[in-house]
Amino acid sequence: MGLTMIEKIIQNNTGKEVQPGDIVTVNVDRVMIHDIFIPFVADKFEEMGFKKLWDPDKAVLIYDHLVPASQVDDTRHFQVGNAFVEKYGMKHVHRSDGICHQLMTEAGYVKPGDVVFGTDSHTTTYGCVGAFSSGIGYTEMASILGIGTMWVKVPETIRVEITGTLPSNVTSKDVILTLIGDLGADGATYQALEFTGDTIEQMSIASRMTMANMAIEAGAKCALFAPDEKTAQYCGISLSEEQKALAADDDAAYVRTITYQAQELVPVLACPSQVDHIKPVQELSGTEIDQVFIGSCTNGRLEDLMAAAEILRDKQVAPFVKLIVTPASRKIYQEAAENGTLSVLAKAGAIITHPGCGLCCGRTGGILTDGERVVATNNRNFLGRMGTSKVEIFLASPKTAAASAVAGRITEA
Repeated sequence: MGLTMIEKIIQNNTGKEVQPGDIVTVNVDRVMIHDIFIPFVADKFEEMGFKKLWDPDKAVLIYDHLVPASQVDDTRHFQVGNAFVEKYGMKHVHRSDGICHQLMTEAGYVKPGDVVFGTDSHTTTYGCVGAFSSGIGYTEMASILGIGTMWVKVPETIRVEITGTLPSNVTSKDVILTLIGDLGADGATYQALEFTGDTIEQMSIASRMTMANMAIEAGAKCALFAPDEKTAQYCGISLSEEQKALAADDDAAYVRTITYQAQELVPVLACPSQVDHIKPVQELSGTEIDQVFIGSCTNGRLEDLMAAAEILRDKQVAPFVKLIVTPASRKIYQEAAENGTLSVLAKAGAIITHPGCGLCCGRTGGILTDGERVVATNNRNFLGRMGTSKVEIFLASPKTAAASAVAGRITEA
């Protein structure tokens, strides 16, 4: 019997034959801690009695959720983080360089075949380059920092095959929202989502990143895309023979296979207040909105900003609608400035913010109040996520979001 991608990655890492359900100890290639969790990780690390990091070069600390500080206590997180870095010699720290999940691949910390854990549920993002990456709590992170290993149960795999060419107004965000709607919020719990098909091959790494990012919204342990030449170029490497062989075997065993014809897919929205409450945009066309948000670790990449700018070019955001744009990293911000994208967005009336997580996680930068509606490109629309519990959050692609900003109501691009 052949192997799925996750089985190959874990087998390569442990040197042992594995099958779904096995409990194994993996050697961790990289970890990510963000500013919200660093005080708790630091406390647990010292409570466990560790005196040094297992490898100061393999730990990354990223300040992104709380920058700039919006509450007085936020500064304590920075102070604790800085003290931990100083005391234990962490070598990789990013202070407002961008959102953690963007930086981990953009800055070259994650490579195909790696095993990576982070203190955030959307750590599944790094599967876009063929890594096994998953979110954990601060106790598990403290343990990894001390010993460099982590136990996992080998997941079963759901194979998702998509073939054909997507319609011009349909993006990878629409694809993953459609899948989440079909699976349900718990339909892939502790399973791997493995994406394949010529539609996937046509996608950029940025588009794959959007899909891997949201895999957790169906409960998935990880999401995986087989590394290819696009992956190698993005990561700045030549793929090794082991990395080239990470694609699943033809006779691999799957718990389920889901297939889509790309040309049959349509623009969709996740409706308040569940990510799996999916409806076609056309069904909600005309619903008035108060705000549009384009950005986050889900859709704040250059191709997302450019897609929005193309729709907004020579147009204006509707009266009484706020359009907030948040690039996913400082690098993307600079690239969008250099190629004129930010100028187009600004002329259309967009508010362009620093790279960070503030609005997505409901901290700062455009939170809403009772009765307001927002069309947003981030990954969660739970009650209270972007303001009060009476805010209605509709999740959409950058194209749908931009078109809705111009119309002042939900509309297809």
